[in-house]
Order: sequence, then C-alpha cells, then structure tokens
Amino acid sequence: MKTVLIGGGTGLVGARLSLMLEEKGYKVLHLSRRQNLSDRFPAYAWDPLKGTIDMEALGKADVIINLAGAGIADARWTEKRKQLIIDSRVKSTRLLKTAIQKCGARPEAFISAAAVGFYGDRGEEILTEVSAPGNGFLSESCVEWEKAIAEPVVEQLRTVWLRIGIVLSAKGGALEKILIPVRFGIGGYFGDGRQWYSWIHLDDLCRMFIYALENKELEGVFNAVAPAPVRNKDLVIATGTALGKSLLMIPGPEFAMRLAMGEMADTIFSSTRVSADKIRQTGFSFNFPELLPAISDLVKRKI
Repeated sequence: MKTVLIGGGTGLVGARLSLMLEEKGYKVLHLSRRQNLSDRFPAYAWDPLKGTIDMEALGKADVIINLAGAGIADARWTEKRKQLIIDSRVKSTRLLKTAIQKCGARPEAFISAAAVGFYGDRGEEILTEVSAPGNGFLSESCVEWEKAIAEPVVEQLRTVWLRIGIVLSAKGGALEKILIPVRFGIGGYFGDGRQWYSWIHLDDLCRMFIYALENKELEGVFNAVAPAPVRNKDLVIATGTALGKSLLMIPGPEFAMRLAMGEMADTIFSSTRVSADKIRQTGFSFNFPELLPAISDLVKRKI
C-alpha cells in the first residue's frame, strides 16, 4: 500500500481526492495547521508561511501532492491579500521540496496544483501548455508559483503540475454560486457573457491527479480542463437545463462588477480557452468531457 501525503487535503479538491485515493487502496496523510493523527486521514502539522513542517510526514510519503493555497476569490485583492495568494503557493511548494531534501527520503513523485490563470485574458486564442503567460496579477502569481514547482531543488524527483481550470462541484466553487439563483429561475452572467471558461468536473480532476501519480512517464505541465470549454453565458444556461429550469437571464454589467470587486473581477471577466489535447494524448480519458452531463451528474450526486 503506497502512502500519499497531501498539502491542502481538506479543501474542495483535496477532500474528494483523499476519498478517491482511499477507494483505490492508497493510504492518505494530510498536512494541516492543526495536527490530528487520529483522524480518518491523519494530519501532520505544517505552517508554510512560517516555514515549519513535521518531518515525520515526509518520511512516510511515497508521493506528495500539493494543493495548498489561499483562495483566489475569497476576499478583495488588497496588496496584502495578493501577497498572501502568492506566498501561500510559493512558500508551501518550497517548504515541501526543502523538507524532502533534508529528510533524505525520496518520494516517487511531487505533483502540484497550478492554474489556467497562468494564461490571463486571451480572448478567442486556443491555449496550450507552450503558450506564453498573460498579463495581470493572476498570470504573474501563477508564473511565480510554477517557478517554485519547477525548481530543481531535489535531484531526479519526477515533478508534474496541473494547470487547473474552473472546478465544477455542487458543494463549492463557481457552480455552487451559480446554482443559487438558478434554482429560482434566474441566470446571472457577467458582461456580455462571451468570455471563455475552461472547466473540469471535480471527479475528472481528481482522476487526473491519480493518473499523474500512477503513470511514471508523466512529467512537466499539463492543462487540467475538460476538452470542451464554454462561454460564461452558456455555462449558466446549461446549469438551468440540468435543473429543468427556464431562466430569466440577467447580465452583470462589467463596469458595475469591476467597481464592486476591484481587480478581483479579472477572475470572472478573463477569457481563457484552454486545450486538453496534451493530457488526452498520453491516454487520459475524461468521464465528463461535455458540460451538461457533467453538471447533471454533480447535481444528482451532490458532490
């Protein structure tokens, strides 16, 4: 039985991934600010911002997955908040790599979250893993994050990072927020609603992390998005269809939204049309490549 150590294991993705790993026979450990070794997934203490970590956890790990990072849309982007977004990702990554080096144990792989925010607002352009980064805070923060992931701190450590799109789940994130007004027959979209959203079903994302763990030939960066990105307005319409609701579509004017949200409005107005071709060419198959079946499944199973 192999042991997987997860940083950020209690978040939306980490919690689901932990369950799916357990179902496949893996032992799962978490890194948490609060130690709890008697939990279902034993939690070892760490604090990425202070640079502290329980080295015992590293010694037990066959594979390390890092999902840690402050929420992009959890609070207005003050300068302090933006620094926290960067530090929580960069420092957690570097802390794990330094700890691996110090403890002398050599895990089989280091697998990290990254984000399609790397590409920035790119309109109609189809984006692949070799596309250049965009402009603005989202891109800049992702570039710093990926630099830390790719740093060769530990020799011959297979490293994979997944640029994650909008994770669809009925229990959190963008879809949960869209579902609230849709249940009352209201479909809210942003601006003209034509910006491209690259999305992925929660289970497909977790399956992709497991795929990266189990396939030793995988290395480097892969886009973690479904193969059929959609426009913002179509995402809302599909949510209504999945719920059997006829929607009154109401736009959120860009000027008003930017006034209310500040720079954080980039998260909803950026158009990011991302290709899934690279991961598919390795043999990965999506269970939910199309949007409507994905939303219907998430709502039905309440995950």
